[in-house]
Amino acid sequence: METPIAGYRILTEQEIETVNNIKSLGTHIETIVQQLKQNYTIDQRWVAIGVTDLQKGLMALTRAVTKPTNF
Repeated sequence: METPIAGYRILTEQEIETVNNIKSLGTHIETIVQQLKQNYTIDQRWVAIGVTDLQKGLMALTRAVTKPTNF
């Protein structure tokens, strides 16, 4: 059986739920980031660094669960 996404295996229901929880957390973080971006008294350089690091962290958590077989 071929997987729907190249380089990914078929995920269990628990794994799918975990990935969806990570994605939901990302949506919540994005809301906070948008608020920070609207506040120009905050150092936007650090906001940008935080965004990048948070995106990398969420991606790492997703990859930890999905265990892709490709780069």
